[in-house]
Amino acid sequence: MTGQPRSVGGAAGRMFAGLQELGIANGEDLKETLTNCTEPLKAIEQFQTENGVLLPSLQSALPFLDLHSIPRLEFHQTVFDELREKLLERVSAIASAGKDDHRYSKLEELLEKSFPLVKMPSIQPVVMCVMKHLPKVPEKKLKLVMADKDLYKACAVEVKRQIWQDNQALFGDEVSPLLKQYILEKENILLSSDLSVLHNFFSLSPKTRRQGEVVHKLTQMIGKNVKLYDMVLQFLRTLFLRTRNVHYCTLRAELLMSLHDLDVSEICSVDPCHKFTWCLDACIREKFVDAKRARELQGFLDGVKKGQEQVLGDLSMILCDPFAINTLALSTIRNLQELISQESLPRDNHELHLLLRMLSLGHGAWDMIDSQVFKEPKLDAELITKFLPLLMSLVVDDYTFNVEHRLPTEEKVPVTYPSTLPDFFTKFLQENRIACEIGLYYLLHITKLRNKNALLRLLPAIKETFNDTAFTDIFLHLFTSNLTLLSEEFGSEEFCTHIFDGFFLVSLSKKENIHRHVLRLLLHLHHKVAPSKLESLQKALEPTKTSGDAVKDLHNQLSEKLQQKKPSPPAAEPEPAAMDLALHNMPTPPVV
Repeated sequence: MTGQPRSVGGAAGRMFAGLQELGIANGEDLKETLTNCTEPLKAIEQFQTENGVLLPSLQSALPFLDLHSIPRLEFHQTVFDELREKLLERVSAIASAGKDDHRYSKLEELLEKSFPLVKMPSIQPVVMCVMKHLPKVPEKKLKLVMADKDLYKACAVEVKRQIWQDNQALFGDEVSPLLKQYILEKENILLSSDLSVLHNFFSLSPKTRRQGEVVHKLTQMIGKNVKLYDMVLQFLRTLFLRTRNVHYCTLRAELLMSLHDLDVSEICSVDPCHKFTWCLDACIREKFVDAKRARELQGFLDGVKKGQEQVLGDLSMILCDPFAINTLALSTIRNLQELISQESLPRDNHELHLLLRMLSLGHGAWDMIDSQVFKEPKLDAELITKFLPLLMSLVVDDYTFNVEHRLPTEEKVPVTYPSTLPDFFTKFLQENRIACEIGLYYLLHITKLRNKNALLRLLPAIKETFNDTAFTDIFLHLFTSNLTLLSEEFGSEEFCTHIFDGFFLVSLSKKENIHRHVLRLLLHLHHKVAPSKLESLQKALEPTKTSGDAVKDLHNQLSEKLQQKKPSPPAAEPEPAAMDLALHNMPTPPVV
């Protein structure tokens, strides 16, 4: 021995303290032995014998290992690792064998013996494994884990759930980054540079969406714990009220259906919205509410009992999900088309009434949760008796004009196509949120059908809509995507003036997101836009001092594309003097 062993502090000191607590010799004991002994080598040999693997048959094998220069440390570490793996397997086997008090008492006993060594890296996996399989970890142990960042980070989610259910603030800290990530992902999709009718925001199936990273992590964090599930729902309600961001409503529905997919009956059976959400999820998958599912959904709404009206708050939040609104609005437009073919009126159609009822409930979600008045909003009677019949007459006008336009010249009958809309129609778009939603989806419908005349007639009316719904990211995302189907029309300066000057540019100062969507559209269609219009649009869309980095980046991309598009200047002709000099310097051809 060349020197005295040093005292160990910090984490190692706590580990040694754990060994002492269990009556196991450690470095401090060896130090004390060597300090007080007269023959150090004998003291070390005795220490090894007392604290080595207590297996008589092993004693003859140890000298054999020494002959092969295998250090005792390496041997003991190998044995230790093997025993630890066997113990971990045994713990898992005990836990999976059944849920009875006797088995859990074994695990609790093992936890008591091993927990003092939880700081020891080699023992920590065993302690964590035991706690993971215990349905109820002793409160004292949970507090010790929660107080130590490293231990808290190392423990399994099953243990964290037991900590979270009595510590909402800590659970909120864990969930908050995931919720922010979810909202950011949705916004990135809506404002992505890709414009496609086939691959837009609503293209992914519900099952694909809820297999995303955030929903998967939240589902794992909740497990089968109803209390944690209720906490997450409360976070979503609070954030929805604070921000009015409808993506929180999407997450509320996706989370419930993710637990449904995993067959977590402990939660699904107690959530009163489960069956309604399940039925609506099937409609969203088909992008249509058929008659059978309409009756089922109506049964759930009518089944809300007196004294349980608070359920309407959650149902309205689920109906406020943009994917639900999209399905209901598309179904409404399709329903109106069927009424036209049947020569029926909206007031006589029960399915249409239900669609309007659910749209109204979804759009009224924020007001209901904010006011805590859980009562279905009443539909304006004129929506059904005046607005929808008027919209149906516009559909007939558009259809008649298109049919007449396709007829051979000699068969054409003069058809007067109204260039403006009745004031009543425009007023309804401004004052009634359901009329506004249906009107905007009709605009999307005619744009998708490449009906330029109907588009240009309706477009001026949506510059002023209820709560500026026409300038939300969701509508602008869909509208700009559908406009790509009319790409050839952008070669007309008149059409560009209607679309850009008449709609987008006049509203540019309202919200920065409008600026971004217009730049996205131009990035996609710049090669189709009339050259005379392109330069003025580039100038009109220049970022202001207050514009964000995203707008500046998009405008730079557009400028680069337009610069690349410009033809190269023709090569300058050489000046006469230079030509003479060049000819003078040319070598004289040989005489043949």
